[in-house]
Amino acid sequence: MSVGDHLSRPPAIPEPAFAELLTAYRDPRRHYHDIGHIEAMLAGFQDCRPLLHDAGAIELAIWFHDAVYDAAAPDNEERSADLARQVLDRRLEPARLERVAALILATKKHEFTDGTGAEERSDLAYFLDLDLQILGAEAERFDAYEAAVRREYAHVPETAWRIGRTAVLQRFMVRPRLYFSNLFAEKLEERARANLARSLANLSGDQPPQASV
Repeated sequence: MSVGDHLSRPPAIPEPAFAELLTAYRDPRRHYHDIGHIEAMLAGFQDCRPLLHDAGAIELAIWFHDAVYDAAAPDNEERSADLARQVLDRRLEPARLERVAALILATKKHEFTDGTGAEERSDLAYFLDLDLQILGAEAERFDAYEAAVRREYAHVPETAWRIGRTAVLQRFMVRPRLYFSNLFAEKLEERARANLARSLANLSGDQPPQASV
């Protein structure tokens, strides 16, 4: 049995499209943004499902948010959202389909957008936190994640990688809170900040680079 075969297909996704999603997430060029990432998000999704207003939209966004992933491309989120629109067209009400697309697009910057209603904002908070729960993982698992992302960006020279990765991590560190929801903040915030601080120190050369960088 291949990784991910035990995962259930959401009814809104046709079987052929679901098979294509599984194939995409099993692409050997993916080292972190793969089926394992989807499995982890779905596991966390089950924990917070009772707190969601539109759990179905969140589940679909999880499946599509990294459907298109090219580490050298700047428009993965837009293309993933377009794919969701294409696959789910006429299978969801237009407004709900656009809600799914908006969730996917929000993963580009992991920020809230203006005009988001209270229920949509709450659901978006949980969705973005699910995507970033790896930041608050145990140190060994976080280091494995860092190493996997670096492999996905193997085409980027080391100096450019350090500069770019530092900018990404610092953007999270300057937030008053890394996680938008109380559920994830209480569980993961402290460890996530420790992980990011350690990673930033490694990237800056203040400490000997670990094998994961």
